[in-house]
Amino acid sequence: MSTDEIKGLLKDAESRMHGAIQSLSDDLAAIRTGRASPALIERLPVEYYGTPTHLMQLASISAPEPRSLLIKPFDATSIKDIERAIRASNIGLNPNSDGKVIHLNLPPLDEERRRDLVKQMHHRLEEARIAVRNIRRDLHNDIRDYEKEKLITEDDRLRGEEDMQKITDKFIEDIAKHGQVKEKEIMEV
Repeated sequence: MSTDEIKGLLKDAESRMHGAIQSLSDDLAAIRTGRASPALIERLPVEYYGTPTHLMQLASISAPEPRSLLIKPFDATSIKDIERAIRASNIGLNPNSDGKVIHLNLPPLDEERRRDLVKQMHHRLEEARIAVRNIRRDLHNDIRDYEKEKLITEDDRLRGEEDMQKITDKFIEDIAKHGQVKEKEIMEV
């Protein structure tokens, strides 16, 4: 056992932290801003032949205008299911269908709704920070266990913990940057 194992642990922790950031990005994309974005509804679960299926697997989604989305189902019989899923979701949009496509018009957000979305976003940012810190804690425990088992020296442990903290700080900073960008999008009138 040597510092190679610690490097392996650090690499594993970094990839798990990347996963937490990716999950955060996906969640933030689904939070509505002033502009129409297909990401707002891509992951919306639609009951399709008894199976919950992401909308992006059932239809093409585009934003032809800044405040509207166009949904073209691959299977025309799924239009009613898609409309039902949109109404049941908490995005607050009302679908308009002509039998072939569904139009979603996004009304401008009022100040109160923007503040609610920012609160929702901050909650999600905190969940991501907690996930990163939990990964750091797990790695910290693993490194301590290696030292107890005399697989690494105290110097190796200290160096590993220092490297681990640098990685953690980088990801916490990345989370903050994601939050700043999204908050600016939400508050933009």
